[in-house]
Amino acid sequence: MKHIQKILLVIPFLFLGLISANAQKYAYVDTKAILEAMPDYKEAQKKIDDLSEKWQKEIEEKMAVIDKKYKDYQREQIILPEETKRQREEEIMQLEKELKEFQRAKFGVSGELFKERARLIEPIQDRVYKAIKDVATEGNFSFVFDKSTQSNILYADPKLDKSDQVLKKLGVK
Repeated sequence: MKHIQKILLVIPFLFLGLISANAQKYAYVDTKAILEAMPDYKEAQKKIDDLSEKWQKEIEEKMAVIDKKYKDYQREQIILPEETKRQREEEIMQLEKELKEFQRAKFGVSGELFKERARLIEPIQDRVYKAIKDVATEGNFSFVFDKSTQSNILYADPKLDKSDQVLKKLGVK
C-alpha cells in the first residue's frame, strides 16, 4: 500500500516534468516590415521597379507601332495588291512575334527581371533569414512564424513579435 502511495505521489511530478520538457517556445516576425525597413532592400527594389518600368515603356512603344501599322493596313487593305497585303500581314505578325519574345525575355520566368531580382534581392533575404535563425537559436524558439505571408495566424501576441530583434541583428534601426 505504501508503494502504491509513493508511486501515485511521484506520477504527477513525472507527468509535469514531461510536459515542461516538451514545452516549445514560439515567436513570429514580419519579414515584409523587416525588408521595408532595410535601406539596401529599398534601393534594390527601386532598381528593379525602374528596370521594369523602362521595359514596360518599351513594350508600350512597340505595341503602339504594331497598332499603327495594323490600322494603316486595315485602312489601305482594299486598294492594296495581294502581294503587298501578304507582306504587310507578315510584317505585322513578325512585329507581334518579336514583341512576345521581348516580353518573355524581360518578364518571363527565366527572364532578365527574374534574374535581376534574384541577384539583388536574394542576398538581402538570405541575410534576413540568417538573422531570424540567430534570434530563434538565441531565444530557444522551436518555431518562428512569418506574419507577413498568407499564414493562418489569426491573432499574435505582440510580445512574441521578434521583428525588432531581427532588425537589430541586421544593424537596422
